[in-house]
Amino acid sequence: MKAQTRAGLNDPAAIAARGREAGEALGAEPAGAVREVATRVLATVRATADDVIMGTPVGGMRLIDYLPSRVFELGIHTLDLARALGMSVTLPDATAALSLRLMAELAAEQPGKAAPLLLAATGRGPLPDGYSVL
Repeated sequence: MKAQTRAGLNDPAAIAARGREAGEALGAEPAGAVREVATRVLATVRATADDVIMGTPVGGMRLIDYLPSRVFELGIHTLDLARALGMSVTLPDATAALSLRLMAELAAEQPGKAAPLLLAATGRGPLPDGYSVL
């Protein structure tokens, strides 16, 4: 699987605006809205063949190749929310492993990104200011 980023969609202000819009769209009962969306999405995924081409912000991708990016997003945003709320959270092992693999692929595909990540992940120094694989 070739990792892809959403070119042009990673502006922090735009991300924050999309986050606020998504939060507002959950309405007065966000937990119920999230449960409803999760139920609907899981049913759709179960009923859809792995090789169906999905339209994504980076072009068409097979469902089986697109799903890891959604798991990554859910994991990262779960950590974002927990941090914003002052909570501690542990991701499921499978979510963490998949997200780390995808992050490594993204770093390896971009000149100059892999070495700083390897050094930081092995305790040999901090990541440069502003470092991101996205």
